[in-house]
Order: sequence, then structure tokens, then C-alpha cells
Amino acid sequence: MRDTLVLNASFEPLSTVSLRRAVVLVLQDKAVVEQAHPGLRVRSSAVEVPGPRVIRLCRYVRVPFLRRAPWSRRGVLVRDRHRCAYCGRRATTVDHVLPRSRGGGDTWLNTVAACAQDNHRKADRTPEQAGMRLLVKPFEPTPSDALLLAIGAQRGGTDSLPEWLPLPA
Repeated sequence: MRDTLVLNASFEPLSTVSLRRAVVLVLQDKAVVEQAHPGLRVRSSAVEVPGPRVIRLCRYVRVPFLRRAPWSRRGVLVRDRHRCAYCGRRATTVDHVLPRSRGGGDTWLNTVAACAQDNHRKADRTPEQAGMRLLVKPFEPTPSDALLLAIGAQRGGTDSLPEWLPLPA
């Protein structure tokens, strides 16, 4: 199934919609095609439209301002690209840098993706106490960064990101 990125009139990413929904928005003159799938055309008896990859709304849609991206375990794994923050291998779990038992909580800046071995080895200690070093520093993604990362995760990670999506830094 092909998803289409929807941009606000100000070119801010809003969401993704199905190819069918994107074509309907274009045909209703509610959106314009910014980028099309090469070689893909959607035809009817009276109309032919390029298959939209990215569309932009014609009118600005006011979105409630999100100051912060909501924290989630899946979000942390996606943010860290499923790579362990301690060894770089495939991460399957989330580790609290400052353990919850010591006052650490579920926040973007206190959690990192980790492999099961390193998470178990670190246990209920800080990385310094466990003699472990963080390869990457945890950060809080902006709401739009979180949306773009989530789009990449839906598509199977950064190896299968669509051409219109820039690689996260």
C-alpha cells in the first residue's frame, strides 16, 4: 500500500494518507501534488491524475500546537533506529539511564534503546556505576521529527525510507 505525505499549506508535515484519499483531495481541489510517483497515473473515464507521493493542502489547517512529542517505548526505539546505545547492536528494549528506582522516569532524555544483554548487564545502576558508556546522547525529538521518524518506522526503518523523506540526523 502506498502512503502519501500530506503537507500543510505552509509545507509542514501533517500526516500520511492512503493513495486513494490523496487522489480524492487533489480532485476536490483541496490539495495539489508536490511530488508524484514516477510512472504511476490514476485514471478514470474523464480524468487522469499523477499518483501523488507528496501533496500540499491549498488552505492552511490550524493544528493544535504540540510543544512536545509524546514519549513512548516505540518512539524511543524508532528515535534510536533500533540500535543499542551501549554497543550499537540491534536494540529490542528500552533502558532508563537513571533507573526508575532512583528517581528516573519515562522521558525522552532518560531513556535509550538497548539490547537485552546490555540492559540486563546495566541492571539497576547508572551507566557510570556499571562501567558502561553511552554511544549516543538521548534527545527529545520535535513533534514533526517524531512524525517523520514514525513514517519511516511504518515503512520498515531507514533502509526503506521513501525518497521524499530526509534521513534523520
